[in-house]
Amino acid sequence: MFKELASATESLKALLERCGPVNRSEAVHLAGAFGRVLYEDVSSPVNLPGFNRAAMDGYAVRAADTRGASPLAPVYLQIDEAAGEGRCVPVRTGMPAPRGADAVLMKEDALPRGREVEATAEVHPYRNLARVGEDVALGETVFREGHKLRPPDIALLASLGLSEAQVYERPKVAIIPTGNELVPPFSTQQLEPGQARETNGLMGELYAKIWGGSPRKVPLVEDDPNLIKEAIAQNLDADLILISGGTSVGDEDYAPPILDEMGELMVHGVRITPGKPTALGMIEKTPVICLPGYPVAALSALYIFARPLITMMAHRTALPRVILARLDGKIVSRPGYLTFARVGLKDGVATPIMTSGAGILSSVARAEGYVMVPEEVEGRENGEMVEVNLIE
Repeated sequence: MFKELASATESLKALLERCGPVNRSEAVHLAGAFGRVLYEDVSSPVNLPGFNRAAMDGYAVRAADTRGASPLAPVYLQIDEAAGEGRCVPVRTGMPAPRGADAVLMKEDALPRGREVEATAEVHPYRNLARVGEDVALGETVFREGHKLRPPDIALLASLGLSEAQVYERPKVAIIPTGNELVPPFSTQQLEPGQARETNGLMGELYAKIWGGSPRKVPLVEDDPNLIKEAIAQNLDADLILISGGTSVGDEDYAPPILDEMGELMVHGVRITPGKPTALGMIEKTPVICLPGYPVAALSALYIFARPLITMMAHRTALPRVILARLDGKIVSRPGYLTFARVGLKDGVATPIMTSGAGILSSVARAEGYVMVPEEVEGRENGEMVEVNLIE
């Protein structure tokens, strides 16, 4: 049995206090920069636009030549190849404005009359005309350090003629799956009674990438303390190590004792359900999270501990996508435990799928989100409004 169970909130706080963001940087091509976090401020090397350009289809004019124009009192302008007094030049959106023009008369306000245009509206200087540097000025700070790049951000940087961005490196996340009863995922091997396909490592690998990490999953390791030690030692260059399986208190649950031997076992046994056998610790400067073997318990530990740690290391904000929904059913929780309850979502209604059963992975696959019931709260009542964290 576990000698003492730790608070999930306090355990996470202690772990985060021992770690920090990864401050290494690398240059990446903009085509692959989506979701990356800028390492430094980005200043514009050019004016955007680099020339006065038409913002509408119509006629480039001198604004002064349209003064007083209206449908009842139109002004006539001569169509020419150059702008000037009483002259206009046909333009399309995005074209450079001809020299001498300081505005664009919209096509809708201009009636062609042979080699003349009947202007039926007055335009003011720089109306419908984008000036040099109006979008971004030369030397202007476009984005600050710490900005997470989105598709429009990347498009803007590309429009400035940039091809690369200096970004923070993704934290390296080593994933070590363990277990004699496990078979590698995607293997064609027929399962014998007592065997299961290894999926926790796969799940951890995918989530590490989603949360901003660079995952490295090692081949499946047998329940042999020497082999587990060797796998850990070979991955101490990582910023975080996730060990899956072998975290309970059985004879072949080697992960926590090895963590205690090689470094510091901070926590073994947390008041979360599912996920009680989770262990946390440090080896040298590398944090280690030992995930329970049951899939839902592993997922619970990933969300509660790995997600905030990886996002912090990746200079991201660990804000879950949350919606409010009305409970269609009761959620039962254990007093003093943080409960990870899976729910389905439809039309603003959250239906509990299963609040227990650490090995029932389908309960997560069928769920759209989860409700976290705090340690100090005893369950959630039918009809209650709750915050549902959407499963990524």
